[in-house]
Amino acid sequence: MRSIRATTLGLLLAASLAGCVTQGGVQQSAAPSGEATQAAQALYTKGQFDQAAQAYLALAAQDANHRDYYKLLAAEAYRQEGALDRAAPIAEEVRRSRLEGEDALRLDALRAEIALKNNDAKTALSLTGKPATRVSPQIDQRLAELRARAQAASGDAWSAAYTRVELDSQLRGIDREENRKEVLTLLSGLGAQQLADRGGALAANDPLKPWVTEAQAQLGTVNRSPAVLDQAVGTITGDKVREGYKVPTKVALLLPLSGPLAGAGAAIRDGFFTNYIDAAHTDAPRPEVAVYDSGNDAQHAVAAYDKAVAEGARFVVGPLNRDGVSAIFAKGALPAPMLTLNYPNDNRNLPPAGANEFGLLPETEGAQVADHMADRGMHVATVIVSTDDFARRAGNAFKAEWQARGGTLAGQVTLDANSIDFASQLSEPTDQDPATSGVFISMKPQQARLLLPQLRLAKNALPVFATSHVYSGGDDPTADRDLEGVEFCDAPWLFDAQPGLPRRASLNDALPATKGVTARLFAFGMDAWGLVPYIDWMRGHPGSYLPGATGQLVADEFGRVRRVLIWARFADGVARPVAGSLELEAPAATPNVESGGG
Repeated sequence: MRSIRATTLGLLLAASLAGCVTQGGVQQSAAPSGEATQAAQALYTKGQFDQAAQAYLALAAQDANHRDYYKLLAAEAYRQEGALDRAAPIAEEVRRSRLEGEDALRLDALRAEIALKNNDAKTALSLTGKPATRVSPQIDQRLAELRARAQAASGDAWSAAYTRVELDSQLRGIDREENRKEVLTLLSGLGAQQLADRGGALAANDPLKPWVTEAQAQLGTVNRSPAVLDQAVGTITGDKVREGYKVPTKVALLLPLSGPLAGAGAAIRDGFFTNYIDAAHTDAPRPEVAVYDSGNDAQHAVAAYDKAVAEGARFVVGPLNRDGVSAIFAKGALPAPMLTLNYPNDNRNLPPAGANEFGLLPETEGAQVADHMADRGMHVATVIVSTDDFARRAGNAFKAEWQARGGTLAGQVTLDANSIDFASQLSEPTDQDPATSGVFISMKPQQARLLLPQLRLAKNALPVFATSHVYSGGDDPTADRDLEGVEFCDAPWLFDAQPGLPRRASLNDALPATKGVTARLFAFGMDAWGLVPYIDWMRGHPGSYLPGATGQLVADEFGRVRRVLIWARFADGVARPVAGSLELEAPAATPNVESGGG
């Protein structure tokens, strides 16, 4: 990782030549004024570091009272030039006792950087301890970054990660993004077992805890579980203000309004504005909303984002396609914060500053099924999935979470989506107790209706648990009678199980998107609006949640929105919620589809 704010530090050094400079309450050494001093300073400010270094050395030879100070500036100038080898002998000549305040700490930092280049981590560590007194943020950050590098170089990745996490809140822009990558690289490098051992010993409120979880998720050993649900957002305070509610002046909604994803875009748009309009009854302020066609590819998504910002958007919701999310994230610093409606292609990286990620992912559901079965006391599972992409992803997430919870796999079966006879692939379970063993399935309703009777014919009477894909989104008692007893996770709004939202039953006749499988996208759109006023609050208050249409929504420290779904069960061909069915869940793998609906 490049040194943090090297140029800024250098300019501050140069500015201090002009006289007595105070930073962070620390008095700096005073340098004599004069044309030579000003000329050296001007060279430094212009970026002519080699010439500036020579000028400072000339001043050091002429002014015995400030010789060490000028030599420090000369060495720093060579550092800025990228010539640490030329800075080293000069820094070695500087007498630390002749420097004051932060000048002495600058010398320590410079010598530590030289030591690191020479693979001397021990010396670097000895020079970069935490300052005993308050210092300027620039010096504090530089010492911390060097300390982390020294800790890592000495083989103490855990301490290095801690140091970088402490540094995280002080950084902005590219420095923060690079520092975050380093934290996860350090932790991931420890390996799954050491992470599990050390992470398990951390207190729940330890600042390193979420980073350990993120590293474990990237290694595929655990899912990214949201915080324990604590307090719903929007609590009315004494002055009738909704706690955490804050809206920008203008919101842009980026959705595909044409092409293959237009149908999904329309359903999300309808859900968004249904909840937006319904929110008027709270008398809370609402922003202006403008809709932009983000198309179905990266180019159109970036163009829509740029146009929205140019036309005054202060917050952006969307886009829906993964390539578009990735392309906008690649822009670097975002001029307007956003809530994406999918995850980028590479979900291993943390979202950039100002970005929040929200999506309906098969990985989410696979992980929740594993947790649900484990919480029921089961420890043996058979996995049966279709060849569909969503099923493969859900199955992989289930297996990762199941094994992380200590479960074992009795078997794995993949059913061809075009086949109707599965007898040769099914076998009678042996020595499996229905109280401790179960079957996980992920497939569309039509295939599940074929599978369940064949499972029973194979004398498999174990309980069956599924992802939401097993449910067509509406009641069909005749067709779904074959799914008797199957439990699945899904969005609470589909069953009008989330109080405070427009009822699905009352919207069915007016809005076609509320029927069938598109109802999940409609609910997704409802939540997209619901998150806008509260996302900042949720990120800063672990445990706060939004009672949403797709589940209880929790935002982690990194801006990823997680869902807590409900459980439903087929009885007499009708799916109905199971009382007390909320379970914690989160994605356990990188999504690889083009739509937030999975």
